[in-house]
Amino acid sequence: MTTASIPVTTTRPRLLAGWYVGAGLLLIAINLRMGVASVGPVLGAIERSLGLSPSAASLLTTIPVFAFGAFAFLTPVLSRRIGLHRLLGLTMAVLAIGIALRLEPHGWALSGGTVLAGAAIAVANVCMPAAIKSDFAHRVGLMMGLYSTALFLSAAIASAAVVPLMAAFAGSWRPALAFWAIPAAIAFVVWLPRALQRPDARVRATGAGAADEPTFARLLRDPVAIAVTGFMGLQSLSYYAFLTWVPTVLQDAGVSAHAAGLMLAYSSLPGIVTGITGPAIARRLRPTWLPVLVVVVLCAAGFAGLLVAPAAGAWVWMTLLGLGQGGAISLSLSYIVWRSPDARHTAHVSTMAQGIGYLLAGLGPLGLGLLHTATGGWTVPIVVLLVLLVLQFVAGAAASRDRHVLRR
Repeated sequence: MTTASIPVTTTRPRLLAGWYVGAGLLLIAINLRMGVASVGPVLGAIERSLGLSPSAASLLTTIPVFAFGAFAFLTPVLSRRIGLHRLLGLTMAVLAIGIALRLEPHGWALSGGTVLAGAAIAVANVCMPAAIKSDFAHRVGLMMGLYSTALFLSAAIASAAVVPLMAAFAGSWRPALAFWAIPAAIAFVVWLPRALQRPDARVRATGAGAADEPTFARLLRDPVAIAVTGFMGLQSLSYYAFLTWVPTVLQDAGVSAHAAGLMLAYSSLPGIVTGITGPAIARRLRPTWLPVLVVVVLCAAGFAGLLVAPAAGAWVWMTLLGLGQGGAISLSLSYIVWRSPDARHTAHVSTMAQGIGYLLAGLGPLGLGLLHTATGGWTVPIVVLLVLLVLQFVAGAAASRDRHVLRR
């Protein structure tokens, strides 16, 4: 063996391992929205089948979002005891079980499975930025863009396919929703070899216990962490309100259920474009708040269009909202990583931003459902979303400043 051949033989396995870990992370990411995004297009069928009011039906998408927040705070403890990569694998197993419970006709199974799926996604949501910071510190921008793209792609697939699946299952929404347990199970199997590996020192460092631990109490007083959390929460509120109720808004305007599902799925396509390019562009634009302004204006234009002509210009409004929300999600996730000096801080900032942020976001689907029930229309709910975009810009502009948490 020549000296020149040594780097090749030692580098190639590392390169293949890197590709495997990256692909596994993205496969996990694809599963983090399917179980939620598949509900909106068939929400009307669920309402009629179970005799639910719009506000009661909205709990099916509100419960997971609240679970995203509530169970996120368990992640640091679970990560220390189980290990970051093992915990990610476990979330896919629990997610598959939670989604599969939708086949069970009893009410407890639907609500219990929804909570279980939400808890699994909550923990995975928090783990993903820390895993990317740990395994791909030299490719954070690229991986965060791909991560955001995977989230939007999964939402597009689920939104587009769930109505045809319901038709394939003789009009039953239960197997159409339970179907999404299959990709979660596949992700678990693919990730299992990585999960069974012994955690290395770098991964264990993401847990708590160090002398300079970025405690939750300290982060709650830190203006950078507060801004990142506010932006995450407000953009998530807008996104999940949109994901839950836009199909119903379009159907109330005369669009068929199948077409409304396709339009919701289509909105993810422009979201993929801004999701994958947003972090790289944002790193180069000055002033730093300009990307935040762009995504907020795009969302505002889309919501205003739904207010004025929901059916006539639906494809235009879906394009604008897709572009805006894709960029907003990628920015909010990137700020968690960019505003943290290392993987350990990323894990704690991710816990705070997604824990508190998703608790706030859960008010979106529930609040819009209540407003719609109280007013009998969609004007007031959409106006409220437009007003909240102003607060989203303020938080995003503060989060965009180039500085780290707990640093003066």
